[in-house]
Formats: sequence, C-alpha cells, structure tokens
Amino acid sequence: MSSRQDTLDRLAELEARARLGGGEARIARQHAKGKLTARERIDALLDPGSFEEYDQLKTHRCTHFGMEQQKIPGDGVVTGHGTIEGRRVFVFAQDFTVFGGSLSMAFAEKICKIMDAAMRVGAPVIGLNDSGGARIQEGVESLAGYADIFLRNTLASGIVPQISAILGPCAGGAVYSPAITDFTVMVEGSSYMFITGPDVIRSVTHEEVTQEDLGGARAHSTKSGVCHLTAPDEHACLDTVRELLAYLPSNNAEDPPFVATDDPPDREAPALDTLVPDNPNKPYDIKQIIELLADDGVFFEIQAAYAANMVIGFARLGGRSVGIVANQPMVLAGCLDIGASVKAARFVRFCDAFNIPLVTLVDVPGFLPGTAQEWGGIITHGAKLLYAFAEATVPKVTLITRKAYGGAYDVMASKHIRADVNYAWPTAEIAVMGPDGAVNIIHRKTLKAADDPAARKTELVDDYRDTFANPFKAAELGFIDAIIRPRETRARLIRSLAMLENKVQTNPAKKHGNIPL
Repeated sequence: MSSRQDTLDRLAELEARARLGGGEARIARQHAKGKLTARERIDALLDPGSFEEYDQLKTHRCTHFGMEQQKIPGDGVVTGHGTIEGRRVFVFAQDFTVFGGSLSMAFAEKICKIMDAAMRVGAPVIGLNDSGGARIQEGVESLAGYADIFLRNTLASGIVPQISAILGPCAGGAVYSPAITDFTVMVEGSSYMFITGPDVIRSVTHEEVTQEDLGGARAHSTKSGVCHLTAPDEHACLDTVRELLAYLPSNNAEDPPFVATDDPPDREAPALDTLVPDNPNKPYDIKQIIELLADDGVFFEIQAAYAANMVIGFARLGGRSVGIVANQPMVLAGCLDIGASVKAARFVRFCDAFNIPLVTLVDVPGFLPGTAQEWGGIITHGAKLLYAFAEATVPKVTLITRKAYGGAYDVMASKHIRADVNYAWPTAEIAVMGPDGAVNIIHRKTLKAADDPAARKTELVDDYRDTFANPFKAAELGFIDAIIRPRETRARLIRSLAMLENKVQTNPAKKHGNIPL
C-alpha cells in the first residue's frame, strides 16, 4: 500500500510532466519559430497568478498504433479559468508540442468541460489555437470531438462572448470552431487557417499558392473577412484580446463595464463644423469624426482592412461601451456592397446580443452598382444588414452626416426600422437619389428641349438640392428627431444614450427568425 508521501510524489511527477508538455526539445523548436508554449500564452493572457487549471492529468484512451505507450498528462491542451483585469474568463490553449496539438476525444472533452462551465457561470471563453488538426490515430472519435465543440460554440453564441486567437496552424474541420466564435485574432506570419491546404489545392485545381497567401493573417483580414484583428506577434495578439474584452460584458445578462473618463460629456468639437466638405462629391475620413466624438479619442476598430467602405468597432461615450457602424466616404464613396453589408450585419447582431448600444454614422449614396454585385447576391446580403438593424432591440442612435440616399437610407438604422433617436447635421442630404440622377429622370424632356442643356441642368440640380437634398423635409415629417450643430454631437449622443439606458423593447414571440443568409 502506497504511503501518503508516495502519492504526493506521484502527483508532483505527473504535474511536472504536464507542465513540460511534449518535452524540452519540442519546446525549443516552438521557441525557435518565435512561438510561445501553451502555458506561456496563458500566463501572458491572464492576470498573474489567477489561472486555475482543469484536467491537468487527463490522457487519451487510444489503444491503436502504439498510442497506448505515448501518454502525456494533459493530452495536448491546457484548460481552466482565470481573470483578465479582475474579470473571470475561461480559456483553453492547444499545445503544439504534444502530438502537434492534434485533437483527441479526451482533448475535446477538456474543452467542452470549460465551455459548459463558462455558460453556467456567465463568463467569456477564449480559445488559443495551435493545432495540426484531428488526431488520425483515433479516427471518427476525433471527428466526434470536433462536433462536440462546434455544438458548444453554437449553444454559447449570444450567451457569452467567444474569442479565438489563431497562433499557429488551424486547418480542416478545426476552422469551424473559430468561425462560429464572435471574434478571431491572427498573428501575422505565423498563423494560418484553411479548409484544404496548398498541396490538396495543387492536386485538385492545379493552383499554386503558399500557406501564407492562402490562409495567413493578411489573406483573411483583407480578402475573406474571416479574421477580425491581426497582430505582429503573439504578445501583441494576446494584448489585443485583453483590450477587446474590456469593451464587452461577461455575458448577455450584463452590461459592458463602465470605464471612468476625464473627457467631459458635454465637450464640444469645433473641428466637426468644417470636417464635411462643401462639395458633396469630395471624400473625408469618417474615422476622424468617430475619434472626435469618442472618450479620449479612442476607437477600437474591427476588420479595418476588410470592406473598408464600412467602418465598425467599439468606442466609449461617457464611459460606456458603444458599437460604432459608419459608412466610409474615403472608400467607394461609402456605398453599401456585399462585403460591407455582411461585415456590419454580423457586428450589429453581436452588439444586440450583448447589450451594447449602437451608434450609426450615415453617409451613403446607395448600393454599389454593377453585375458583380447583382450576381453576387447584393439583394440578399444587403437585406442581412437591414434585418440586423430592424431586429436589434438595444439602444440605437443614428446620425446622418451627409448623404442618405435611396434604400441605403432605410437600411442604415433609419427611424423606420426602430432606431430610437435620429439626428442629422445641416449638411445632410436625404432623398430617393442624388440630385444629378434625379434630374436626369424627372426632367428628361425638359433637358432635351433646352437650348443650353448643361446650364438648365445646373439650375434644376440646384433646385432639387434646395427642395429635397437637405434634412429639413425629413425633420418636418419626424423622421429626423433633430438637426444638430456638429460641434455639439458628442453631448447629444451621450444624453440620448443616457435616456435610453433602461430601454425595454421586445420582438414578437417566435423560435427565431429566418435571416437571409
């Protein structure tokens, strides 16, 4: 019979083996690639000394291909909970030094356990991904393990925030877990995601592509939109996760954390009075407006490099977190297209799920024309954004800075789809279409008969702009609650959000709607 000391010695030995992961040689290889180990990542992410580990001694149950002789405590994933700025989070970190971070049934069970716990206690889940994929030796069991995780991702969606950090390979079926989570952060140059790798693509389609070009951080942050944020190295990536979390509540029953600021809520911003050019066709940077309005000028942008004609991200107004959705006149004149619509719709639905008020800045001339957009399904994709805004029940405040034309006016959080407060600057132009296009249609015969069509058109365009392309008609109808001076915008937004703090609004009872996916 073993003595108590023997048991303690055995425990210490197993704990030491677990902490060592795949061994010193594999850890050295990980470091040589500029990558941290799973435990080093957790230490960098969480508050010092806060990590409580689960299932440190768990091992796989595979008895094939000699695997019964290869058992490492923890089995390739470190799981548990800790705090970030004192707030509880659950975390799993895949350990590439153990079987290449490949997923076994035991590995999946560890992840599922902490996800179940996170839902019970209402805390975010952060996944640190660095895995070679399913453990081939376990066959269908490893596939079942992935499906078990996907189910938890789906059930947790809208209950607790889920953040995925991609810190190495994430390929095949493994990519669907991050895809279901709310935000994905990738490390430039050392992380990649794809369904099928370059070798398979080469053999099937004869395309030549590198891992980086196919599924690296640049590809997914600029072309696919799969990646929401990028970082130059792992420490910066984990810092980004911490910063993002500061804008989010712990769960859907809480509000985001309040952050006190010395920035006065009634601060005026005189620069806003002249920021929008007099020429309606001249661009300006909407991010300048956002930064002038936000507490301390801080804007945490999401998906900055993807569909840049739409700007989304988080800021604080009067200490409270808000989601910003804004057209960007610097890119495609701020038109709505497929990418912009999907990007904004997903963000709106996230904010609505987690009690984050929405502030929408509108300068949109319409939907982007062209066969590529029509054949690509702009009707369906544009409807996603319309659906998201209409469905959202969080406080919604909208400001029209300049153009709001056609159906895009309706889509961008108009009063008609339940925005609570709608403001316009004096520079706003609200109409079915721009003056030039409207005159071409309305006065076609007049222009054709005119002695000087160009001069006559200028007169008619000016008349149309004076009559329709301004905010006064919409204000007369109550579609705009107030026309405000630009410099006063911050104070008006903060007062409106304070008024809406206890807003209660529900949707009709139903299992769920059928968003046009």
